[in-house]
Amino acid sequence: MKLGDQMKKSKRKDLESKGWKTGSAQDFLGLSDEELAYIELKLALSQSLKERRQKQKLTQSELAKMLNSSQSRVAKMEAGDPKVSIDLLVRALFIMGATKKDVAKSLTISDEGANRRQKLAS
Repeated sequence: MKLGDQMKKSKRKDLESKGWKTGSAQDFLGLSDEELAYIELKLALSQSLKERRQKQKLTQSELAKMLNSSQSRVAKMEAGDPKVSIDLLVRALFIMGATKKDVAKSLTISDEGANRRQKLAS
């Protein structure tokens, strides 16, 4: 199931009646609200970086040169690798020309998606 897709209530009830448990990734992984928010923030920044790079028609290698880094590091940044810091993601966005407002907008969009998922899960 892709991120953002939700199981239909009828399907959920059917599975639960057969003994299956359903829930969110947060439930499955035992994440606190703070941990979930942190992960969603990193994923939003990673997605924003990838979209900005593609919009500027840059390859990962070209972006890596701008960051004095490697292509594999850029791939990890865009994939939301846990070893990549939020600091690096934000600096990369700024190096690509993003403004504070652009960064804030990507976080706001992430927050709206999290709110929708939370409503659907309850």
